Amino acid sequence: MYGLARSGQTAARRLEERGHDVVRVDRSLGNELDLALLDGADVLVKSPGVPSERPLVTLARERGVPVWSEVELGYRLLPEGTRIVGVTGTNGKTTTVELLGAIFRAAGRDVAVAGNVGTPLTSVRGAEWVVCELSSFQLEDVETFTCDVAVLLNLEPDHLDRHGTFEAYRDAKLRIFERARVRVVPRGFGVDGIEFSADDALPAEPLLRGAHNRENAAAATAAARSAGVGDAAIAEALRSFPGVAHRLELVGEVGGVRFVNDSKATNVAAARRALAAYADERVHLILGGRAKGEDFATLAAAIGPNVVSVHLIGEAAADLARVLPDAERDETLGRAVERAFAAAVPGDVVLLSPACASYDQFENFEQRGAEFRRLVHGLSGGT
Repeated sequence: MYGLARSGQTAARRLEERGHDVVRVDRSLGNELDLALLDGADVLVKSPGVPSERPLVTLARERGVPVWSEVELGYRLLPEGTRIVGVTGTNGKTTTVELLGAIFRAAGRDVAVAGNVGTPLTSVRGAEWVVCELSSFQLEDVETFTCDVAVLLNLEPDHLDRHGTFEAYRDAKLRIFERARVRVVPRGFGVDGIEFSADDALPAEPLLRGAHNRENAAAATAAARSAGVGDAAIAEALRSFPGVAHRLELVGEVGGVRFVNDSKATNVAAARRALAAYADERVHLILGGRAKGEDFATLAAAIGPNVVSVHLIGEAAADLARVLPDAERDETLGRAVERAFAAAVPGDVVLLSPACASYDQFENFEQRGAEFRRLVHGLSGGT
């Protein structure tokens, strides 16, 4: 097992439960470059955080040792007859997956939600349906993984620091359709399937804010209908689903200023969607973190006159400042929150939508969002 984060640890335990000998490989163990560990291996199971160019992975392929992602292993361990709704795309995956879980539960279906959402697929031991969030890192190493319903939400540049080109990133994403029985695709995308769009008629209007979330709701509705779920259950979930943490999450209000945590906006497209959702309000925007190889010019172009201050943090601050010369260079999240609040008046929104990964100053986007929440609650009068 190569990579011992959450999914890697879970995969290793499941294999050992079934009587397999598991060799654990991880940078933290100091054995990542020990190529002899591959001797006698039947398969190399790779965590999504491990790039395909690592020497051990390259050698495995040269020797003809199968390389599986954790979701490939998880799929093979599922009980026969388990049905899968897979969801991929650049943005909106977690929201759509969790909304689908709510829809299936409203319909009385036995459902598990797993994958990139944070619950490893290898941890699922039994369910009638699995709604599985799938990243490009997971899909690039599938072999037999098959979706009953496969959903592509959107496709925009992301993870270019890992994939190298948009074409390689796109090809990894589109692997979700290789063995899918039903395809759900954005209208006009150019792939055969059931199409959806943000302006679709829905069984009910979603509780979630923003045109992008209405598009997510339309995709979830099309997928649920394809799985045989009726409109009454879909409507019930659309009206009540509140969203998920770190995605346009209102974390507090201080002195009439609202603080919105969109820490999961780790790319330019996601930040642009957040800006569109608050286009009618005065916004103080916090950007930055670790860049992912994207051009920030399109982000700068999306910042309208309603954005009255911009606060830059992290490694990408210098690159962002080149296209946003009037932005404040605050460097740390704590300083950005403090200065954004000082510039705000009652009715304003302080929006953390970084357009960057978190790994320069935080372990992950969840930790970044939790720190934002803590900072907000630490402000005088925070609620």
